[in-house]
Amino acid sequence: MAGAERGPDWSARERPDGGPPRVIVIGAGLAGLATGCYAQMSGLETRIFEKHVLPGGCCTAWSRDGYLFDYCVDWLIGTAEGTGAHRIWSELGALDGKSVTHFDVFNRVVDEHGRAVTFHCDPDRLEAHLLDLAPGDADPIRSFCRDLRRFVAHEAPWEPTAPGLRTAAERLRTLRAVLPAFRLYWRTATTPMSGFAERFQDPLLRRAFPTMFLQEPAGFPLLPYLYTLAAAHNGNAGFPQGGSLGLARSVEERYTSLGGTIGYRCRVEEVLIEGGRAVGVRLKDGSQHFADHVVAACDGPTVLGKLLGGRWTSPTLDRLYGELLDKPGNLYPAVVSAFVGLDGPLPPGEPHSTTYLLPPEAARRLPGTLQNSLVVQMRSAYAEGFAPPGKSVLHCTYFSDYRSWKDLKVRDRRAYRARKQEVAAFVREFLERTYPGIGRRVELVDVASPVTTERFTGNTYGSILAWQAFSEAEDAANRLVNRDRMRVPGLAGFSMAGQWTALGGLIRAATSGRYAAQYLCRELGLPFRAWPSESAEPWHPGKWGKLPRLDRATVGAAE
Repeated sequence: MAGAERGPDWSARERPDGGPPRVIVIGAGLAGLATGCYAQMSGLETRIFEKHVLPGGCCTAWSRDGYLFDYCVDWLIGTAEGTGAHRIWSELGALDGKSVTHFDVFNRVVDEHGRAVTFHCDPDRLEAHLLDLAPGDADPIRSFCRDLRRFVAHEAPWEPTAPGLRTAAERLRTLRAVLPAFRLYWRTATTPMSGFAERFQDPLLRRAFPTMFLQEPAGFPLLPYLYTLAAAHNGNAGFPQGGSLGLARSVEERYTSLGGTIGYRCRVEEVLIEGGRAVGVRLKDGSQHFADHVVAACDGPTVLGKLLGGRWTSPTLDRLYGELLDKPGNLYPAVVSAFVGLDGPLPPGEPHSTTYLLPPEAARRLPGTLQNSLVVQMRSAYAEGFAPPGKSVLHCTYFSDYRSWKDLKVRDRRAYRARKQEVAAFVREFLERTYPGIGRRVELVDVASPVTTERFTGNTYGSILAWQAFSEAEDAANRLVNRDRMRVPGLAGFSMAGQWTALGGLIRAATSGRYAAQYLCRELGLPFRAWPSESAEPWHPGKWGKLPRLDRATVGAAE
C-alpha cells in the first residue's frame, strides 16, 4: 500500500454501529506488526501507518548493484521449536517456510598479533580449546564452561503473557521453571563480564571474553553471554532464511492475511487528543484518521516530544526520557556498517564472524569508533540470496558515537561524505591486509553511519536497539511495561510498544506487541486470542519484494 488513501476510510469521528473497536498503530517495525497481528487475531480492526516504504524498521535491508545488504539480524532468539520465543514467531508467521542456519562457532576474536580464540557453542569444545590456548587460566575457563553447561540444560523460559496479566498458575509455572537454576541466574546476573574477564592471566582471553558478542556491550554481566551461547548450542539462536527484511516481510504477510492494512509513506505528525483521550492521528498530508485506541510502536522520544506535543508524561517516562536518555550506558551504541560486495567467493576456511582487535593507531583511523575493534561477518554464509551469482557479501561493523557524525552532517555535508569514504578506505585496506588478494575483488563498499540509521528508522541518536538491558534504564522500562501497562498515565486510549518501551532485541519487540494487545483486550473486555500461522509456502527471494536503494528517495539515506 503506497498511501493512506488506499486503506479503509477512518476519517469519521464515530465508527459504524456494531463494528469492532478500531486501533491505529504507528510504525510497521516488528513491534507494530506484532501489535497489529495480535489485535487482528483478537477481533479488533487495525491499520498501521508507516513513514517508510518497507516494513521492519531497523529489521531491514537494501539493495545496490544486485547485492542485498542485510542490516539487522546477527542471530535470532526463538528459532528452536518448543521454546516460548519460538511460539511468538510461530504466531506471527515469521519463520514460515524458512530454513534456519546454525553455526557451531558463535564468534572468533583475533588480536593485533594474529592470536585467535574461537567461541564454540558447544561447552566441551569450548573448554578444550580454551585450555589448550591458555592452560594457566584453567580455573576461570572451567568455571565459565561449567555455567554454560547448566544454561544449556536450563534455558530460561520466555513468557508470552504480559506481566500485569499473569495468573497465579502462570506465575507458579514460571517459578517452577526458574527455581532449579535460580542461584545460577542470580549469580551470573550480578557478576559483571568486565570483572570476570579480569580473572584471566592470558591477555587475549581477558580482552576476548567481553567481545564475544562481536563488540562489548558496556555493563553487561555474565548472564546474557551464557544465555545466548547456550541458546545457539540448543538451536535457539539461528539465522532465518531471508534475513532481516525477510523476517519483517513474513510478519507483514501474516498481518495482512489477518485482514490488517498498512499505509506506507504515511508519516504520522500528531496524535489527536480530545478530553484526555487519544482519538486518532494526523498525517503529514493533513488527513485525519480516527480510532478507539492508538498504539505508538516507534521512536520513544519522537512519540513523547512530537506526536504527543510534550504535554503528557509520568515519573517513569520522565526518568527514562529525561534523566537517562543522555546518560552514558543506557542506550545501545550506534553502529557504523560497511557492506562489501565481492566478485567471487568468500575467503576460504574463515568462520562466519570475527572480531579483530585493533592497535590504537589503527583504531584512530576509524571515524567515531568507541572500541578498538572491527567486526567482519561473512554475510553470504548466513543465507543465500545476498549477492548475485558468483559474488559474495561481507559486513564490517563497529560501535560508533553519534554526535560527531551528526554535527559533521549539519556543518559540512561534503566533509560528512568524505568521512564515510574514510571508513570505506579503511575497510578496503584492512581486508586486503587480512586476506591478501581480496582487494582486487572488491566491487563496492556501501557505508551507513549512525545518521543513516536515524534517517532511515527515526531512532534517536541512531541507536538500533534503544534501551540497553542491565542498565539503569531497565528498571524504568520494566515499570512502564509491568505497572503502567505500557500506558501514559492520564492519557486514555493510548499505549506504547517496541524497543523504546520493552528494551532492545527483536524477540522483545515482537513480544511487546503481544503484551500491548493483551492489555488492550483486557481494557476493552475482549478475550485475547492467538494461534500459530499455518502458512507452509516455502520462502523464496521474490518475497523480499521491491528493494530500495538506501538513498534520499526512500526516506532513509546513504547521504
